[in-house]
Amino acid sequence: MTTDGQLYISGEWTAGSAGATFETIDPATGEVLGTAIEATEDDVDAAVEAARRAFADPAWHGMTPSARGRLLWKIADLVEAHADELAELESKDQGQSVGFARGTMAGAADMLRYFAGWCTKITGTVSPVSIPGMLHYTRREPVGVCALITPWNFPLAIAVWKLAPALAAGNTVVLKPAEQTPLTTTRLVQLCEEAGVPAGVVNLVTGGPQVGRRLVEHDGVDKVSFTGSTEVGREIVRASAGNLKRVSLELGGKAPSIVMKDADLDDAVMGNLIGGLINSGQACAAYSRFYVDASRADEFTEKLAGAMSGMTVGPGTSPESQVGPMVSAEHLEKVSGYVSRGVDEGAEIVAGGRRAEGDLASGFFFEPTLFRGVTHEMTIAREEIFGPVLPVISYDDPEELVTRANDTPYGLVACVWTSDVAKGHRLAHQIRAGEVYVNTLPMLDPAAPWGGFKASGWGREMAADALDAYTETKGVWVNLGG
Repeated sequence: MTTDGQLYISGEWTAGSAGATFETIDPATGEVLGTAIEATEDDVDAAVEAARRAFADPAWHGMTPSARGRLLWKIADLVEAHADELAELESKDQGQSVGFARGTMAGAADMLRYFAGWCTKITGTVSPVSIPGMLHYTRREPVGVCALITPWNFPLAIAVWKLAPALAAGNTVVLKPAEQTPLTTTRLVQLCEEAGVPAGVVNLVTGGPQVGRRLVEHDGVDKVSFTGSTEVGREIVRASAGNLKRVSLELGGKAPSIVMKDADLDDAVMGNLIGGLINSGQACAAYSRFYVDASRADEFTEKLAGAMSGMTVGPGTSPESQVGPMVSAEHLEKVSGYVSRGVDEGAEIVAGGRRAEGDLASGFFFEPTLFRGVTHEMTIAREEIFGPVLPVISYDDPEELVTRANDTPYGLVACVWTSDVAKGHRLAHQIRAGEVYVNTLPMLDPAAPWGGFKASGWGREMAADALDAYTETKGVWVNLGG
C-alpha cells in the first residue's frame, strides 16, 4: 500500500474521513506534482485523540530516556540514508536547489542527533528551601500533546526543529505541514514509522488553514509550535486562549544588513548577495534591507548588481540554477506587486525587476532584483517581501543606524559588516534582534538558540532553550520530619 498523500493517525495511514484531496504544484513548471488529503475536523480530532492516548501509554511515557535517544538517533540515520531522495523531493515540491536541500537534510539529521543526546540530560534541581524538615526538588515533565505547524520555505528542516525536542522531552505530536509543500513531511513521518516510533506518538494531518485552525483551537492540544507569518501568529495567539495552551512562534522578519564605511566591500557584497537570496529570498532570516555608508553606496550597488545579473535563474533540480522559483503563483504575484510598488514610490531598479520569460515562463520565477534610491520609509524597506528583492538605502550619519535598524515591528535577524570588531560588538548589543551576525552569512547550528524579538515571535528553537518550550517544571515537596 502506498502511503503517499495520506494522513497518519494512531499508527495507520488513511485517506481520511471524507477522502477529499488537494494538489501540490511543482513551482518550477506549474504542473501537478502530487496530491494530499484535505483533513476534516473529524480527522484532526482523531489525530489529537490518538496523541492523547499515546501520551498516557506506558509504551511511550514509560520509555527510558536512553531508549528515546536511540529512537531519535535511528530517525536521524534514516534521514541521512534517504538524504538524496528527500532533497530531490524537497526541490520539486518547494523549488530550492537540490544541492541546498541536501544541506538542509544533513542539518536535519544533525538536529535529531543533537536532541537525542538531550534525552538523558533533562534534569531537575534540588531547591535550598528554608523550611525545616522539607525537601524540595523539581522535575522537568513533558507538556503533553503538541501541534507542530510548519511553513512552506524549509518544510522538512523546520518540521525536525520542532519534532526532535518535542519527542526528546517525551511529548506526543500532531504534525501539520503547509499545504503548498506536504511531501517531505509525509516522507519524514514514514521514516518515523520505520524507526519504530510507537503508534500515536507522531501523527500527520494535511490540508489548508482550516486544519491548522482546528488544531490551534482544540482543547486536547496542550501546546502549539508555529513557524510562519506574523499575521497568522497573532491569530494563533487569539485562537489558543480557550484552554490557555502554551504557544511558541517563529514569525516574520525584515533583516537589516549594515555596511559600515570601513567594511571589506567585496566580502559585504558577496555576503549580502548570498544572505539576501538564500532560498530565492524566501527565508525569514534573509538579509532584506541594506544600509550602506553613502560614500560607498554606489560602489556597493554596482558590484552587487553585477553579481546579481550574472546569476542563473532556473529549476532547483538543475545544478546550474542559483535562483529558484517562488513557491506558488500566488506568492509570485505578491513579490511582483512589491516590485511595482517600489517603482511607484520612487525607487530605481538596477537589476532584474521582471518575471522570468522564455523556457521558464510556465514556472513561478522572478529575476533577482536590486533597488537603489530607496528610503527607509518606502514599503519595500519596511514590509517583508519574502522574495529575491533587495533594497539599498544609503546613510550619512552612523549614529542613526541603530534607530533605523530597530524601527520595525520585526526583530529576528540583523547583520553588521565592519573591520572594527569592537564596533561590530557594540552594534550587535544595540540592535533589537534575536540573531545578529557580524561579517558573515545567516547560519544555524543545533547548539545555538534561534528565535526573534518583538513581532518576530515568542520563545526559542534549537539548543537547550528549545526544551523549555516542550517541558513543564513540577515542584515536589517531601516532609522529612524532625
